[in-house]
Amino acid sequence: MSPDICSAKGCNTAAEHQLLWNNPKLHTPDRRKVWLACEEHRESLSGFLGARQFLKDVVPHRPGESDEPSA
Repeated sequence: MSPDICSAKGCNTAAEHQLLWNNPKLHTPDRRKVWLACEEHRESLSGFLGARQFLKDVVPHRPGESDEPSA
């Protein structure tokens, strides 16, 4: 089974973090979308989502968990 990789464009590094977000114009308040991030890209991806006020939480990534956790 291949590892889950970082969502940053061009990155092929294994994910270590889940960035939970939602766009309030598109998603219900309880919906959480997930971007995966390696350690190197956690801050830049968090900053991108945070600047748009989409970022809700950053949690450790555990391979095999659902792509969209209930939150």
